[in-house]
Amino acid sequence: MADTIEKNVTRGGQFLVKETKCEDIFTPEDFSEEQLMMRDSVKEFVDKEIWPNKNRFESKDYAFTEESMRKAGELGLLGVAVPEAYGGLGMGFVSTMLVCDYISGATGSFSTAFGAHTGIGTMPITLYGTEEQKQKYVPKLASGEWFGAYCLTEPGAGSDANSGKTKAVLSEDGTHYKITGQKMWISNAGFCSVFIVFARIGDDKNITGFILENTADNGISMGEEEHKLGIRASSTRQVFFSETKVPVENMLSERGNGFKIAMNALNVGRIKLAAACLDAQRRVISGSVQYANERIQFNTAISQFGAIRAKLAEMATSCYAGESASYRAAKDIEDRIIAREAEGSSHQEAELKGVEEYAIECSILKVAVSEDVQNCADEGIQIFGGMGFSEDTPMESAWRDARIARIYEGTNEINRMLSVGMLIKKAMKGHVDLLGPASKVQEELMGIPSFDTPDYSELFAEEKEMVGKLKKAFLMVAGGAVQKYGPDLDAHQQLLMAASDILIEIYMAESTILRTEKLAKKEGEAKIQEQIAMAKLYLYQAVDIVTQKGKESIISFAEGDEQRMMLMGLRRFTKYTNMPNIVGLREIITSKLVAENQYCF
Repeated sequence: MADTIEKNVTRGGQFLVKETKCEDIFTPEDFSEEQLMMRDSVKEFVDKEIWPNKNRFESKDYAFTEESMRKAGELGLLGVAVPEAYGGLGMGFVSTMLVCDYISGATGSFSTAFGAHTGIGTMPITLYGTEEQKQKYVPKLASGEWFGAYCLTEPGAGSDANSGKTKAVLSEDGTHYKITGQKMWISNAGFCSVFIVFARIGDDKNITGFILENTADNGISMGEEEHKLGIRASSTRQVFFSETKVPVENMLSERGNGFKIAMNALNVGRIKLAAACLDAQRRVISGSVQYANERIQFNTAISQFGAIRAKLAEMATSCYAGESASYRAAKDIEDRIIAREAEGSSHQEAELKGVEEYAIECSILKVAVSEDVQNCADEGIQIFGGMGFSEDTPMESAWRDARIARIYEGTNEINRMLSVGMLIKKAMKGHVDLLGPASKVQEELMGIPSFDTPDYSELFAEEKEMVGKLKKAFLMVAGGAVQKYGPDLDAHQQLLMAASDILIEIYMAESTILRTEKLAKKEGEAKIQEQIAMAKLYLYQAVDIVTQKGKESIISFAEGDEQRMMLMGLRRFTKYTNMPNIVGLREIITSKLVAENQYCF
C-alpha cells in the first residue's frame, strides 16, 4: 500500500515541479457514504443547536458556548480525531476536516471553542503525550467532560512564540515544577479543565510543554473576558500563573521540545482553520443569493443586476476553490499517515510526520481561505446594502468573526513567508528538486519560443498549460531572488510575500482545475458547466495576481538586461492564447446560484 501511495501522491511542495493527474487527487465529490452521513449529522446539530441561537453568541453568552460544547461532546463530535483507544471515533484526516468544516459555519464563537479544544487543547497530548498521560486526560477531553486550552502567547511573545518569559522551576524535592508567568488571548480559558502551558526551564534555548490541571488554590488567576471585535462568545482571557505546581510526570514530551510541539500543532491548526472557513462562506453565499432574489429595486430583483451577479459569481468561485484545495491536501496528508503506519510507525509519529510533510500546503490554505472568507462576508454586507450593516442580519457578525482568521494560527504574513521559506529548505535538503526545473526555465528564456498553434480541443488543455507556465514564473522569480540574495533572502520579506502570493495562486488554481476535470470525466462536461466556469474564472484571477506580483518582484531585485529578460519571460508565462470571456463565465455561475437560491456546488 505504501508503494502505491508513493507513486500517486506528490510530496509536500512537489506540486510546483511535478504534474498531478486529476485521478490522483481527492475531491469533495469523493466523500464516502459514511463521510456524507457524518456531514449531515454535523449539519443537523449546527442547524438545530447553533444557528437558531446566533443572538446568544453575539450577546456574549459564554455559558451557552460551554453548554453547546457539552452537547457536541455527547454526540462524539469532540473526539473525531482521537484514537478509539482513548475514547474517540478514530476517524481519518479527511473525515476530521469534514467535521471541522461543517461545524464551523454558523458562528465563529463556537467554531473557535471547538477548534481550540479539539486541536491545540487535545491534540498535543494525543500526539506527544506518554501512554499514562493519554489514558488520564484524552478520554475526558474527547467526551467533553473536560475542556482544553492552550497557553502559548504572552504580552511580549506573539509570532515570536519561542521568546516567552514564563518560567518553570524544579522544586527542591524534584517532584514538581513551579510555573510563573502571564499568558494572553487564551481561548476557552473561562471554562477549561486542562491547560497546555509552555514555559522555559532555566536558560534553555527552547520552551517546554506541560499538562496543567486547572484546579483551585494552585496559583492560577485570570483576567476578565476580553472584549473582541468578533467571536464574542468565545471565552478569551489572560491567565496568570504564580508558582503554580505541575508534577514532573506532566511534562509534555521532552525538556526543550515545546517549540517543536507548538509549531507542529500550528501546522494541523492551519489546515483545519481553512476547513473552518468553508461552511461560513457557503452560508454567506446562500444568504446573499436568497436576499438578492427577494430584494426588489426598480421593479426588479437585485439578483438580476450585473453588479450583484458579478459579486455572487466571485464569492462562489472562491469557496469552490477553497474546498478543492483543502480536501486535496487533507487526503494527501491522510495517505501519508496511512503509508507511514503501514511502514511500522506509531499513529502518533505517522500523524506528526504526515502533517509536517505538507506544512507548505497547510500555510497556503490558511492564508488563501481565511482571506476568501473575509472577502466573501464583506461582499455579503454589500449585497444586503444598509441591512447588511445591521445586527438584524447575519452578515455583520459573519464579517466580524471572519477577521480573526487572518491572525490566529500564525498571522497570514508569517504564513506567507513560511510557505516560501519551507519550500526553499525542502529544496536544499533534496526533498523537492527546484534547481533542475529552475535551470530549465532559464534555458527556455534564452531560447526562441515556439510559434506552433497548440491543440486545445480537450477540456482544460489551455488552462493546464497555463498552470504549468505559472509554475515557471514562480521558479524564475523565486530562483532569481535566491541567486541574488542567497541565505539573506529571509531579510527581504516583501519579496518573500510576493513569491508566496504566486505560490498560493498556483496551488489553488491547479486544485480547482483538477477537481473539475475529475468531475467532468465522471459526470460529463454538459452537466458541470458552472464548475468549469468557476475553474476558468479562478485561473484568470490567479494569472492577474501572478502578473502583478511577478512584476513587482522582478523590478525590485533585477536590473538592466536581466530585468528585461525576466519581464519578457513573465509576459510569456502569463499569456493566454485564447482569453476567457469573464462576464460570460460569471453569468453561467450566477444563473445556477440564482435558480437554486443557494450555494449549490
